[in-house]
Order: sequence, then C-alpha cells, then structure tokens
Amino acid sequence: MKVSDIVDCLEEAFPLSFQESYDNSGLQIGDRSAEVTGILIAVDVDEAVLTEAIETGCNMVVTHHPLLFNAVKRLGNSSYIERSIRLAARHDLHVYAAHTNADNALPGINSILAEHLGLENCLPLIPLKNKLRKLVTFVPANHIRSVQNAIWQAGAGEIGAYDCCSYQVEGLGSFRPGQETHPHTGEEGKLCVVPETCISTIFPAHKESQIVEVLCKAHPYEEPAFDTVSLDNSWDTQGGGLIGLLPRPIPYIEFLHQIKRLLSADRLCYSRPKFPDQLIQRVAICGGSGAFMYKSAMQKKADIFLTGEAKYNDFYDAVDGPMLVTAGHYETEQYATELFQRTLLQKFPNFAIRISVRISNPVNYL
Repeated sequence: MKVSDIVDCLEEAFPLSFQESYDNSGLQIGDRSAEVTGILIAVDVDEAVLTEAIETGCNMVVTHHPLLFNAVKRLGNSSYIERSIRLAARHDLHVYAAHTNADNALPGINSILAEHLGLENCLPLIPLKNKLRKLVTFVPANHIRSVQNAIWQAGAGEIGAYDCCSYQVEGLGSFRPGQETHPHTGEEGKLCVVPETCISTIFPAHKESQIVEVLCKAHPYEEPAFDTVSLDNSWDTQGGGLIGLLPRPIPYIEFLHQIKRLLSADRLCYSRPKFPDQLIQRVAICGGSGAFMYKSAMQKKADIFLTGEAKYNDFYDAVDGPMLVTAGHYETEQYATELFQRTLLQKFPNFAIRISVRISNPVNYL
C-alpha cells in the first residue's frame, strides 16, 4: 500500500476542488510513492499525535485540521507547528489533511454529525457552485450505448438521486481525414458526411480528466470531437452545512440535552427560544466555525442552528430567527475520525487504520 493509494481514496471522497480558497488540504508532509505501514487518524496533528503514530507503527497520519495552514518561515522550536514538522521529518512520517473539502462533501463532516444527531432527509445549507460541467460529444449511432456506459461509469450523468442522465440529438457530422490517419469511417483526403448523435451530459468538474480519458477510449473515432462547458448551476447534493429533520418534534430543552450528551460537550451556549415550550424538528448544522451560515439556516426555515462557535452579537441576531446553539469547535467536528476511518476501510478493509486516543481539543473549560 502506497501513500498515493490513501491520498487517491480520500480525494475521491473529498475532492480537493471542494476546499475553500484559503485552505491547504492535501498531502502536507511526505512522499506519495512511499509504502504505508499503518494509518493514524486524528482531528488535529501535534507532537503528541505524531508520537502516538510512531509508537503504534503508523507512518501516515490523516487529520481534519491541517498542520500547514499559514506560511512557515523557519523550522525551529518556537511553535508546535515547527516542532511537529521536524518530528515528522525525522521519523519519515506522511501527514495528510482533509479540511474544508471534507466540510463541503456529502457524505462529509456535517453528514456524520447529522447521523449522530439522528437527522433525516439532509441536504446542504449552501450548495456548491461552479463545480459542475457539461460534456457534449458526437457519436455514430452504433456506438451510442458503449460510449454512454463508459462515461456514466466514470461519474458523468448524475443529477440528484438520478443517474445515467443525458440528452441525445441526431444530426450529420462532417470531416476529412488527413494524411497518415486511420479513420473509423471514410477515406484519407475525402470529405465524409455521416449520421451522428450528439450526446450531452453533466459531470463533476473534478472528474473531467478521467471522463475525457474513458470517452476517448470508448469512442470509435481516432479523434473524437467533444466540448466541456463550465456551468453556474448549484450542486444541490454537495455543499457546506446541512439541514435535516428529526424523526419527530421535541421540546428545545430536550434536544439541547441530547446535543450535550451526544457530543460530550462540557457546555452549550444558546440564544433565547421564541417560546418557553418551543418544539424543534427542522435542524441546521455546521461543524466548526459555521456562524456565517446562520442566515442560510434562517432562509431555509430551520428551528435551530447548531455550530461550533459564534460571536456575542450573533446571539443577538438570532432573536428573530432559529435558535443559535454553539457546542465547541472540536466537539462538533470530533466525528471526522470516524468518517475518515469509515472511508478508508471501505476501500482497504484489511489495512491497519487506527483512531488516535489523544483528545486534541485545545480548549479547556472550568
């Protein structure tokens, strides 16, 4: 098993193109071609987590929060980041982070939080935009199905819960084979006009290279004609935050106690409910620093919005909207370890993949 195998698995589930512009997800320290002896998964990476990896025979560490987030200008002993980089380098450890790309994926950080909270029928609070493309190609009639099957299997043609989606228009294609060509139809130097079917379908932008590759392999022409077009469409099944339903309405105070118990939170902060006996069913969530999604939760008529942290005035702003609840940044993202382990075990069921026993939450409560 190589580092590249682990990286490819994680980036298939959490594409790097999903990360925010300020982020630094991906392989941060290490060599893609190196062999992996074991994987340790944690929310954060520091010296204690790296030491645990060394002691347990794991030479790769996968975390949610990136070690290398801001620029590092020197490698000394003045910060845990510098010391961690040096420790990883000394022991030839490979360090990978899936941060906002995992936040914006479904399944992802928020969907596993929703799963623990018992939410159903979940959709993103803020769907991704500019992450979809259209493929248009031209195929002779007797190869339509083989070409469609190839690009569908590569990930094209999915719209919501539907797959194998495409549109076809029949027409005539023209071309003149040049010297030293090997045309599927026609002769060198002679204009050829043949019946062709125009096929158009949708696909995720991060899968473009593999879809174009399988298209060219499945297409009978030596030089297939195709276009890829960027779309402004929202991707309704991928994006930041989530909104879903509890199986039944419950009193707000009962749901707050559930949150505190399920997240092992030392405390919750919450805005004043609209009514003393307010019921909660429509729940919006965003693990970590998600207060900026509050307006989206309000627009989607959530009863309550749960996130990791918020500012003082955010609670004032919540007086006329959904209840605002903060449970802690670490607490709302702690299930990242379970998500990453589940993702890797689905692909590598017999490989040594451990969850760190270290609680890396830097926030303490009195």
